[in-house]
Amino acid sequence: MDKERPISTARDFLRFLLTGGFAALVNLASRYVLTPSLGFGGSVLVAYFIGMITAYVLFRLLVFGGSDRSLASEVYRFTFVNVVALGLVWIVSVGLARVIFPAIGYAWHAEDVAHLVGVCIPAISSYIGHAKYTFRRD
Repeated sequence: MDKERPISTARDFLRFLLTGGFAALVNLASRYVLTPSLGFGGSVLVAYFIGMITAYVLFRLLVFGGSDRSLASEVYRFTFVNVVALGLVWIVSVGLARVIFPAIGYAWHAEDVAHLVGVCIPAISSYIGHAKYTFRRD
């Protein structure tokens, strides 16, 4: 029998969204604090990794549990899924803040809104990646 954890319930996904949402808030707050010293683009990258560490701990403890692999293997897989998502977050955040919002004349908290939208984009793909790859039991 396949020991892979199924993507089965709305409750699992809701727990993922809530814990991921908290990690996203950590990400956003970190970006806000880091922007004066790193600039917007650099702070988006560093804040993403701070949020990623927060998410790993919460997902492992509260959503998926551990896999059968070593911690190093699990962290590698988690990082891989998140690096793919980071590309999406950075492109959307910087693209909105530097290109789209100025083009349409949107200025109210433009960097904050752009970063929030960017952080939300990979929610579904990350859930599937972590359930089927990162925390999968072999």
